[in-house]
Amino acid sequence: MNFESMTDQSITAEIGRRIEQMRLEQNLTQQQVADEIGLSRVSYRKLVSGAAKFENIIAVLRALGRLDLVEQFVPETTFSPMQQLKLKGKQRRRATGGRARKADTNNNEDSELDW
Repeated sequence: MNFESMTDQSITAEIGRRIEQMRLEQNLTQQQVADEIGLSRVSYRKLVSGAAKFENIIAVLRALGRLDLVEQFVPETTFSPMQQLKLKGKQRRRATGGRARKADTNNNEDSELDW
């Protein structure tokens, strides 16, 4: 599936459709899943139609025993070894936005990091 060509609403609807498929594969009713995560059946139906809070999607995945999908959805990333050397053991707390690109063109490494 090409998510790049889809609207945000289409992507959320597709995620809902996939959650609904997992629910059906486990032979659970909408009410059973809704009760387990503390939603009404109507709210659950909104969730699978693409209108849900992210927190509720996580709750449904937990109830379906598929919390592992979160790792695939937003995998943990790390800085490159070069970026880690620039940080000198410090943890980066914010991005510089446009300044970083300007700093790269000026070849000034220290102004690239925002502490």
